[in-house]
Amino acid sequence: MDTDRIRKLKSQPDNEQCADCTSPDVSHASLNLGVLVCSTCADVHRSLGSQISQVKSLEADNWSEQEIRELESKGNRTAKDRYEQAVPVYYRKPTHKDKHVLLEQWIRAKYERKEFVQGSTSRGNRPYESGRKEGFLWKRGKEDKRYQRRWFVLDASENTLRYYNGENMQEPKGTYRLDGLNIALVPYKLDNPNGMQIIHSDNRQTRSLFVYAETGQDVVEWYTSVRYVKLQRLLVTHPERRPEELSTMLTRDFLKEGWLSKTGPSSRHPFRRRWMTLDQRKLLYSEDMLDAFPKGEIPIGSQEQGFAVRVGVPPGQKDQGFSFTLKTPERRYFFSAETAAERSDWVELLRSLIAGQLNV
Repeated sequence: MDTDRIRKLKSQPDNEQCADCTSPDVSHASLNLGVLVCSTCADVHRSLGSQISQVKSLEADNWSEQEIRELESKGNRTAKDRYEQAVPVYYRKPTHKDKHVLLEQWIRAKYERKEFVQGSTSRGNRPYESGRKEGFLWKRGKEDKRYQRRWFVLDASENTLRYYNGENMQEPKGTYRLDGLNIALVPYKLDNPNGMQIIHSDNRQTRSLFVYAETGQDVVEWYTSVRYVKLQRLLVTHPERRPEELSTMLTRDFLKEGWLSKTGPSSRHPFRRRWMTLDQRKLLYSEDMLDAFPKGEIPIGSQEQGFAVRVGVPPGQKDQGFSFTLKTPERRYFFSAETAAERSDWVELLRSLIAGQLNV
């Protein structure tokens, strides 16, 4: 095997990153597709079958002269021009930092279903562009905590997401306007690779629905359908703004989540463990990560508005572990992390948010 030619091929600008997730750790290549990829994406390529992608390691496998010449004639730029010709602006292109289900379905959409190849972009090939999606999702019960199959309907014409106890039921159990809706993929919460959190916020409260789909393709189609419908509405309400700009407003990941201990304003109050979610400029805390409603929400403003965060707690205040204080115009909140590193992460993130250094 000509290792010098392989090394030169990897060093070309378009081939220095994985063709599918932009990871800098390029270690494999698909001979017939002509792409250089990382080990994680190589595993997904193998799952497609050799009739779609013929994957070999660039270092551990032997490459014939003919195979090297074939790979040299292609590369990531050539493949991108073919398989990503028509990626819509609302479609989330994952990176190596994103959830695996997004990455797997991105790869399958590109090479297996050819959803973005010019000439094959019919509505049947991209069902998330119909403006309506309906089907069963497994939803966690608010009271009994059990998962039950529920019929969900996304309807662009009504600007709503509804769910019903059954497919033929007339009255919905819940109706949520898309204007206040966000969807996040949360496999770590549901212990399911296809887990999703549907968050609806209005002036009164924040409500979360925890659901999962039976397949990765289905959960990503729900996710992408919501993004498509929200973009179409934004294009109408904001005709002066470009679709690329509006695409950043469709869905969002949480800035940070995790367990902290929290105590009340009085030194007599004990620390209690709470699941914390930093969602844009709201810090929500709950008894459990799967609670339908948070116990409280703390708005996070700017320094000019009187917000601040500091390590430790004031003298005389009950302290525990690795503590820090969040100051708002109304009161001070006292938290404790389990490690110094975790406290540092929360404090630095909150400081950046308060200082206006984050684009939220």
